[in-house]
Amino acid sequence: MDRKVTIIIALQAFLIIILFWMLVFYGRDEYEAFVQGEIEEEIETPDRVSYERGITFVTLEEPAQEQSGIATIKLEAAQYSSALSTYGSVVSIDGLLEQRSRYLSAQAEADMARAALANSQQEFQRLSVLNKEDRNVSDRAVSVAEAQMKSDQARVRAAESMLRSLRDNMRQQWGESLTAQAVQTAPNTAISRILQHEDVLIQVTLPFGMSAPGVGSSVQVIPPGNTDGAVSAQFVSVSPKADTAIQGETYYYRAPAANLRVGMRVSVSLNDRESAQTGVIVPRNAIVWYGGQAWCYRKSGDDRFSRVYVSTDQEVDGGWFNIGRLLPGDEIVVTGAQLLLSEEFKYQITNENDD
Repeated sequence: MDRKVTIIIALQAFLIIILFWMLVFYGRDEYEAFVQGEIEEEIETPDRVSYERGITFVTLEEPAQEQSGIATIKLEAAQYSSALSTYGSVVSIDGLLEQRSRYLSAQAEADMARAALANSQQEFQRLSVLNKEDRNVSDRAVSVAEAQMKSDQARVRAAESMLRSLRDNMRQQWGESLTAQAVQTAPNTAISRILQHEDVLIQVTLPFGMSAPGVGSSVQVIPPGNTDGAVSAQFVSVSPKADTAIQGETYYYRAPAANLRVGMRVSVSLNDRESAQTGVIVPRNAIVWYGGQAWCYRKSGDDRFSRVYVSTDQEVDGGWFNIGRLLPGDEIVVTGAQLLLSEEFKYQITNENDD
């Protein structure tokens, strides 16, 4: 009887040992995971994301910024003008060349008439003095000199009248400013290039009420079918002629003659200075894309950054023009913005898992 009890107890002890080791074997993974979780909870991770007045801030200490290669720039004030499209046409200057030639010839004749008048006046005065001094010169000689002087005066008046007539005719067709430049014996560089066909003259029509262009202003001219891009045209003067195809105020511009021909209709683009706005230009390397929109990070203080929406409606060279959200003097990230975006959303994901 005692032997049976001993065997039963031994079997129970053996089963208990077997069950214990089975429990240890199958519960090992859960135990290790539990221990690892306890260790991770004991390791403190810095909370780099905070929220103030609905704005998300990412905090990154200066040593971490240097290690991550974070670089910033300060935004400067910039102006943006919307582009205005219109049309123009390349003008033939054959008439201007002919009128200039006639005017210079008439001017030469007038100069000769003035020189002859100056001589005849001196001769008349000399003979008149001699005639009064004991009549060393006859009255007839004085009369002949006077007649010559009056004849020369008439020639000068006729020559000057011709000059005025030619100039008035040019002014009617080409305007005061262009006429004044074209009738110069030694015209300036701009007119010389037109007269020598290095540049062509383009008449551009601008909308009524728009401010008149000034010296130094320019437009972009696009010849039809041209694949080389726009050509810059410089302002020359006001045009007195209207464009029969387009209503507006007309002005003359000059542009290189390489791809432009007389009679050619061209497209013209210029900035509307009256609609100029002041804002900032956000460079392309500052942009990160999220949710189909453009963003940049603005630096607040030494170690805080906030994500700011960037409008891409007005693209300019090197970036996008923006008004309102970003101001001149704001410091934005141009290197490392993607890292800040990853940091911001990494902590958002962590917070969702904790919930």
